[in-house]
Amino acid sequence: MKATYKKFKLDFIIPGTTSRGILNQKESWFIIIEKESQVGIGECSIINNLSLDDPALMDSKMKWLCENINEPFEILTNDLIDFPAIKFGLEMAMLALESNDENILFPSNFTDGKEGIDINGLIWMGSIEFMKDQIDSKLNNGFTCLKLKIGGIDFENEYLLLKQLRQRYHQSDLEIRVDANGAFNMHDSLNILSRLSELKIHSIEQPIRQGQIDNMAFLCKNTPIPIALDEELIGINNLADKREIINLIKPQYIILKPSLLGGFKSCNEWINVGISSDTEFWITSALESNLGLSAIAQWTFTLNNSLPQGLGTGTLFSNNFTSPLFIKNGKLHYNKINNWNLNF
Repeated sequence: MKATYKKFKLDFIIPGTTSRGILNQKESWFIIIEKESQVGIGECSIINNLSLDDPALMDSKMKWLCENINEPFEILTNDLIDFPAIKFGLEMAMLALESNDENILFPSNFTDGKEGIDINGLIWMGSIEFMKDQIDSKLNNGFTCLKLKIGGIDFENEYLLLKQLRQRYHQSDLEIRVDANGAFNMHDSLNILSRLSELKIHSIEQPIRQGQIDNMAFLCKNTPIPIALDEELIGINNLADKREIINLIKPQYIILKPSLLGGFKSCNEWINVGISSDTEFWITSALESNLGLSAIAQWTFTLNNSLPQGLGTGTLFSNNFTSPLFIKNGKLHYNKINNWNLNF
């Protein structure tokens, strides 16, 4: 085998705002592995100030991987423990290398175009009018589950927006999730959770910042609405450590992002740990291009998880790759007739 890599910058159509800051661009590195007549491409997608992968070391680590691509897979992945995005990209490229169909890693009714995947409509934070416009657009496009980023502006304004939304749509007609990205402090959290429960909010992702194990365990035990761990899972790689964190915190949900957690195998470990502790999950993309998103969606479909997934990010970028993916009526679909255009 021989391997090369290319770096690519994805441009947001509209800046993506979270409680951690504003995103105008994000970077991905693509590893291209060739073996005889076969080619496999994997995406190594990072989000600055969130991914474990050090942006300053990405190029040197990608070069190292290309130079050592013929080493055993397990040895390579062990050396990539601090680079989960590269680890995922390698796993993805290896699966693509063995595929008999272009970029189809997990053949299924999804890749055959027979079934779609229920997804949530993502609402970025910003001015109330901006958020209302996004909500109306998603609802007009058939979404029955919305996820709102909160914690970046005044909570009273965010609460009013959520209250108005719930007044328009009963919980049986619209599922509302919120994602705080660790924006709230422990002192205010229980009150915030209580108020959100009055609006029949489905769940809240990461109400407080990661690393506060005792506080998060207390919240999960006493919360009136389900709590989902997201950032809390980053950097936990050992199976025993995964069991420990779930057993200590006992969350209602975990959010799994292969690019942040080191790939499909690592995420499958989290799923199995969660099953043993009655912790449910759903899968979310981490702002990959359509190539990485497609791989994650294909894997997600094989999990037979009936919850809406967080896989609607392909339309965020102005320079994303043309792909078979498309969204219709709140579902992600795959149309094999549409060809890939991987113009790096």
